[in-house]
Amino acid sequence: MTTAATSSWPALRYESRPWSVGESASRSARRKHAGPYEAAVVPMIAGVDLQLSGDLLADVAESEAAITRFDEYISSRLGITTVDLAPLSTILLRSESASSSQIENLTVGARQIALAEIGERSSRNATIVTSNVRTMEAAIALVDRLDLGTVLDLHETLLASSAPAHAGRIRTEQVWIGGSHTGPHRADFVPPHHERVGEALTDLFTFLDRDDLPALAHAALAHAQFETIHPFTDGNGRTGRALVHAYLAGRGITTRSTVPVSSGLLRDLDGYFGALGSYRAGDPQPIVRVFCDASRHAAVAGRALVDDLEAVRAENRERITARADSAAYAINDLLIGQPVVNVGYVRDRIGISQPAAHRAIERLVEAEVLVETTRQARHRVWQSTEVLALLDDFAAGFRRAHPHA
Repeated sequence: MTTAATSSWPALRYESRPWSVGESASRSARRKHAGPYEAAVVPMIAGVDLQLSGDLLADVAESEAAITRFDEYISSRLGITTVDLAPLSTILLRSESASSSQIENLTVGARQIALAEIGERSSRNATIVTSNVRTMEAAIALVDRLDLGTVLDLHETLLASSAPAHAGRIRTEQVWIGGSHTGPHRADFVPPHHERVGEALTDLFTFLDRDDLPALAHAALAHAQFETIHPFTDGNGRTGRALVHAYLAGRGITTRSTVPVSSGLLRDLDGYFGALGSYRAGDPQPIVRVFCDASRHAAVAGRALVDDLEAVRAENRERITARADSAAYAINDLLIGQPVVNVGYVRDRIGISQPAAHRAIERLVEAEVLVETTRQARHRVWQSTEVLALLDDFAAGFRRAHPHA
């Protein structure tokens, strides 16, 4: 039986703000963007009573349990040793970072990300996604300090290489989503004026300090509020989704890994953005439901990916003909998290000499575990084609669910 809930969540209101168009704009642009515009005024939510339907509360509990089971499964599947767990944790983190970036139309393949991770030449998008990986790592490391300083640190990590002038700095100008670069008048959404951002963020972190809300619902609502405040000129979405993972880790929902929730969101971007719109109109239930659906799908798909990667690792191990203490086995384990390697990476990660690293790589080439992708004396690179294919298929599966992503 469904238990109804009447929402008491406050909707946005709007205020008129002056706007002037520069003389360099065309006559048409000046006409379209003449006069004041309407900017959102974000309501304070720190003490708002949240009312969710009984069905949705049950869905939240089920989704939290799915995340926890997935988190536990990684340890039970491979054992709890750092050597076994670290590569899978790494690749799940990268998958989440790539999906979060893809929501912002930054698409890149697994090989390019892996190349960027070892300092080899790669695409600009791969460099941006790698910065997002560092942001996710920082978010999980800062679970005991969810405050403005944490968010500024995350944002600085995210944009330090791509937009250093804005990295780690609250915006000091009006921003808007969609429409024209000339002005906000025809935008899809105009976040609050920058003068209101500080107060809204203070209220948001007070809201995050509450302990009376289910963890996943709490994270979804905080994310929606963060996106609505839009405190930065760029990187709001990726920072906001990193904050979700920091919160879930802080609440103990995840302890060993990163559940690729953004991959789940990619399945239905229209639903995700529509739920943000509903939240702003005063209905918090759709965004909570979207996060529940995304979490369950991510847990199922992530578990399948873990199984497939472990199967490749086990099959490769059977191909290797070497002493039990050979570095080749250690490299095979690392390939799950870093499917493209060079001699320097292997040397540093395994802790062996450069000649020993080269010999171990050659042994993996002989076993058809690795394939060299360069034919030159310097900057030689080898890859696990099987692992890369699994990672690209994982990402493509979510894109196929939402072909416009």
